[in-house]
Amino acid sequence: MLQEIFIAAAAGGNANNALSQMGFEHLIHEMTSQPGDFAVSWVVLITLVVMSAMSWYWTVINTFRTARLKSASDRVPSLFWDAPNAQEAVRAMEEQAASEPFSKIALDAAQAAAHHQQAGAGETLSRSEFVDRALRQAVTRESNKLQGGMILLATVGATAPFVGLLGTVWGIYGALIKIGATGSASIDAVAGPVGEALIMTAIGLFVAIPAVFAFNFFSKINSATVSKFDTFAHDLHDFFATGSRVR
Repeated sequence: MLQEIFIAAAAGGNANNALSQMGFEHLIHEMTSQPGDFAVSWVVLITLVVMSAMSWYWTVINTFRTARLKSASDRVPSLFWDAPNAQEAVRAMEEQAASEPFSKIALDAAQAAAHHQQAGAGETLSRSEFVDRALRQAVTRESNKLQGGMILLATVGATAPFVGLLGTVWGIYGALIKIGATGSASIDAVAGPVGEALIMTAIGLFVAIPAVFAFNFFSKINSATVSKFDTFAHDLHDFFATGSRVR
């Protein structure tokens, strides 16, 4: 009976010892103490940290930009249409911040209409065509600005799991070489190195999942914002081409 207790205690101790060697802290300790053997793991870990930092940077930047655009999407067009005349409307647009997109679209339309009026018969395009071209260019320019960081978020979301998987595969490969060299294939000898290797895959998923959520969220918000650009531009075209807003 006592012998069975001692055997169970020994087995439990080996299991606990194996589990204690599967954590992130133990992985960093091994990588620090043997940097040459973990060169690939260091490259993978640093790459994932950089990818995470960049994706969170653009997530924060786009969050503030989205909040700013949400408040401006109703306020700025209202300022334009509530103005008593075109001159006051243009003046209100000029007072907006340099980064505000709706006012820049309106100003481009106003400048196109003024240029066409000054050119007169010398302009080959009609007033409507000239304003329409300016509005298309303005909407395209402001829409492109919304894409800041989106490619990076998509790239991180798509590649981070595979970067982590590379670290896992390389870690398991190194563990198997050590096991073959020592000739020990016990569970405590296998579980530690394999568990440490799997941490890389987990880190890759932790980096990728927030990036995917952020990309999908901002893609939907940007699509709605571009739709508002188009609606505002359509109304501006009617206003500057005909002299009145078509409702």
